[in-house]
Amino acid sequence: MANLRLAAMDLGSNSFHLLVVEAHPDGTFEPIVREKEMLRIGDVVSREGRVTESAATRVIESIGRLRTLAESAGATEIVACATSALREADNSAQIVDRIEAETGVRVEVISGKDEARLIFGAIRASVVVEEPPALCFDLGGGSLEIMVGDNAGLLWSTSVHLGVARLTAELVRHDPPDADDLRRLRRRVTAVLAPLADEVADLAPRTLVGTSGTLCDLARMAAAHRAARTTGREGAVAPASINQLRVRRRDILAVHEKILALPASARQRLPGLEARRADIVPAGSVLLVTAMELFGLDHLVVGEWALREGIVLDAIGHHEPADFSGDPRAIRLGSVQSLCRRCNADDGHSQLVARLATDLFDQTLPLHRLRIDDRELLEFAGLLHDIGEHVSVDAHHKHTAYLIEHGRLRGFSPEEVAVLICLGRFHRRGDPKASFEPYGGLSSAAQERVTKLTALLRIADGLDRGHAGVVDALDVEVLPERVRLTVYAAGDADLELWGVRRKRDLFERVYGRRLEIQLAGRDGSVGDADDEVSRSDR
Repeated sequence: MANLRLAAMDLGSNSFHLLVVEAHPDGTFEPIVREKEMLRIGDVVSREGRVTESAATRVIESIGRLRTLAESAGATEIVACATSALREADNSAQIVDRIEAETGVRVEVISGKDEARLIFGAIRASVVVEEPPALCFDLGGGSLEIMVGDNAGLLWSTSVHLGVARLTAELVRHDPPDADDLRRLRRRVTAVLAPLADEVADLAPRTLVGTSGTLCDLARMAAAHRAARTTGREGAVAPASINQLRVRRRDILAVHEKILALPASARQRLPGLEARRADIVPAGSVLLVTAMELFGLDHLVVGEWALREGIVLDAIGHHEPADFSGDPRAIRLGSVQSLCRRCNADDGHSQLVARLATDLFDQTLPLHRLRIDDRELLEFAGLLHDIGEHVSVDAHHKHTAYLIEHGRLRGFSPEEVAVLICLGRFHRRGDPKASFEPYGGLSSAAQERVTKLTALLRIADGLDRGHAGVVDALDVEVLPERVRLTVYAAGDADLELWGVRRKRDLFERVYGRRLEIQLAGRDGSVGDADDEVSRSDR
């Protein structure tokens, strides 16, 4: 199957989402267009029991605009799924028929079980669950989808009427919510979730994963609160990408208290909250805090992929079954490779730099004493380090950092993304410095790791200075006062040796040893490249 462009429409109770992707036969895809329109249809259905004429007009106009956008982006297939609001509206069938007649878009009203299945597929493809099984929440406007699963698949799921718009419309009567409002919210949430907590207890979920706008906003707010508390700086913000962000219950509770104390006009200015959710976020916060208590979980991990990505994955599967290996770490490599592909990276150069960098890592372990996950990040940085050339060769290291930051890498925590940003930014020259925000926001231990990894990446990059792939292998000997690097090359390696000499300064300062370079001849003999090639460089 050739690559094709698919469009997914998620017609939710709060918002309508469009995602247009370039899909690949291996089950992966690259986002082309994202669009969102917040219609709050769930509010109408909660009040009226049906989609009113004025609301139906807005629905049809919105879907028409989204279809035009999808087709202008080259989408040849549109899959539209409607959830809680249209599922429950008395006139759902008539509205769906009108949509198809007036826009040409065929809408499938999916069950809560199907919604949960699609959402879990997106979670499984985007979030590394370190401690399976995971309890997964997708909190929409009209319903809450609850799933338990692991890397092998979905184990249990249900859908309940605990959407934030529904809870707000039915139970919240004051702004900010008063004691009676909060009592009603907690009673409703507890009555629904407590029996489910007992039901899944035998599955022993160990991780809570949350998706959807409200839970992602609450995680952003908790991360911003923690950053402000840690740095002492007001106005701290969450990372640009929050996929795999892990926040603690105590930080969520601190944000929870702020949310409940402020009216909507003040809540909308809280760091991390989308202003249009200011009126419904108290209900979402009460639900999250109560659920974490009932299920006995102390951390929340958020995923940015949800129903629309699940629709895409399912659609691709109907064309060509996606090859999911069951290895959650494959998510990370696949995400990195996808970003490299989108940026037209020099595959031969990036693969060689990644291999040489990990060889250096393995052979200098007595020096750096870093962890195996640092080795993995170094490998990924080797693959990504030159993607900035997609924008411009000049200052490409700065462009690389930007592309990594905004590349929507999956399976990485925000700290890991920050490490990759820093490695991309400083792989060429300059010392990592706190004035560069992603580096300055890291802990001192993480900053030390970045500096050590940067020194290794620079040497590896220098070993393919000409992008000719002449260096086959290397050997490293760690001595008390120096490190001896023996380079094995298949051809003329003068440019590569010059590249290493040019980039060794940081290595020598970080590791406190002089880096000596030897070139192995074709016959296996070894000469001192520093003496024979580069006396003038000393």
